[in-house]
Amino acid sequence: MKSIFHRIVVASAVMVAAAVATTSARAEALIKVPFSFTINGKAFPAGLYAVRHDDRGNFVTLAAKDSEQSFSTILVPGEPDPTDRKVALNFDVVGQTHFLRTIQYGPMSTSVLDKKAVQSERASLQRSGGR
Repeated sequence: MKSIFHRIVVASAVMVAAAVATTSARAEALIKVPFSFTINGKAFPAGLYAVRHDDRGNFVTLAAKDSEQSFSTILVPGEPDPTDRKVALNFDVVGQTHFLRTIQYGPMSTSVLDKKAVQSERASLQRSGGR
């Protein structure tokens, strides 16, 4: 009897450990960005990027595949349809500069990342006559 109980406890512990290992795994999507862009004043080159979502904490990470550059932030419920599975990077363009506006991961999205930078760039372009 003691042996059967011990096996059930050990089997349960193994299943819980396997479930934790599975849920902590990150989902990843690859996106090719054909232009350089900025995030919070940091320049990112054109190239292939991995978008990773950590299911446990609602964090999303954008990581360049050809360099060590990365950016992480928190996902919140977004405007997309709750059944949406799309992974997308949304940009604002001011002059020749691309700013990462939001990262969408299925029905979740980041808050607007570039509001101050876009406002500053637009004001700068207006002062310089749009050049």
